Amino acid sequence: MSDTSLPPTVFHMLERNMGRKVRAILDPTYGFEGILAAVTLQPPGIWLSDAEVVTLRTTIAQPIPQVATREKRSEIFINLNSTRRIEVLHESQ
Repeated sequence: MSDTSLPPTVFHMLERNMGRKVRAILDPTYGFEGILAAVTLQPPGIWLSDAEVVTLRTTIAQPIPQVATREKRSEIFINLNSTRRIEVLHESQ
């Protein structure tokens, strides 16, 4: 038997980014942005603190989705079954 370990799961990768700012995209034009506070297995999801609702917009000239509007929230639970994409955001310097 070899000593190869299993590859990390999505939950392991999320746990590595605890305390960092993330954006969870639920729909091509809608998502949430905030600090990753907790990861849960049952139900599969994440808790965001200092969360904001973000509306994304694309155009022919700018095909990469850009944040168009923000609306402040406090904390929110996001079920991973309804999430299309999670991005870890890096602070610009």
